[in-house]
Amino acid sequence: MNRAPRADAHRQYTRAPVSDRAMPAVRRATLKKTLAYLMTPLFLLVWGLLLGVFQLVQVIALRGFGAAAHRRSVDLMNLLMIRALWIIGVRSSARFSEALPTDRAIIFVANHQNKFDIPGIGWHLRRFAPKFVSKIELGRGIPSISYNLRHSGAALIDRSDARQALTEIGRLGSLIESTHTSAVIFPEGTRSTTGELQSFATAGVKILMKRAPNAVIVPVYIHNTWALNRYGGFPMTFGERISWTVLPMIEPQGKAPEQVVALAQASIQRAWQAQRLAA
Repeated sequence: MNRAPRADAHRQYTRAPVSDRAMPAVRRATLKKTLAYLMTPLFLLVWGLLLGVFQLVQVIALRGFGAAAHRRSVDLMNLLMIRALWIIGVRSSARFSEALPTDRAIIFVANHQNKFDIPGIGWHLRRFAPKFVSKIELGRGIPSISYNLRHSGAALIDRSDARQALTEIGRLGSLIESTHTSAVIFPEGTRSTTGELQSFATAGVKILMKRAPNAVIVPVYIHNTWALNRYGGFPMTFGERISWTVLPMIEPQGKAPEQVVALAQASIQRAWQAQRLAA
């Protein structure tokens, strides 16, 4: 006697249908991944060319025309680096919560997600001549980036040598105090590869505040740059939206450095939570 096939056996060899509502999302994800593989090589080529060309441009600007010309050349490089992200469908924006002073030093305290954080800060905050606290390894071997770090006044710190690191950060604090420019520090100490905020260390901000006693503290929330490397090193993610938000100033007078850092972290945390709710 022939038996009818069992329903559960039939289910073993058939896939559950994808709902009509889910199909567009699946197709979009597939298309974005395909575009990522196609456009990432072009993007990396353009970025490499920019780094090579602006190594020469910076040398000519600094040696031939001085520090102001060098700074303008770096501003242009940062702009072009951000615009190059268009190749992989990335759109970026910046928002200022309030006008910032130009007659006193500023200490920008930011979260850190990706190497692309740097040109964004450099371009959007160019009016304040930002100088970074950076690990000493970046001062050598990277065209344009290393040259700028060595000649812009940045603090290049050896994380294995606390005395050297604090001395170098102190030098930067004195520099921004005397020139009414700005320092940028990432108190997390390392990049977040998931976008989640990490705990903020106090030591670097404390030294900057000590050497630049008239500086104002300004938190900066960097959004979604981690996602540019969602797949790892290759390919870059296609079509992301990234942003830099300059949050309200914190007046440090009468506050301990630990309190100032806690306030900056809380401000960035609120901005992070607001973005998550809006997503």
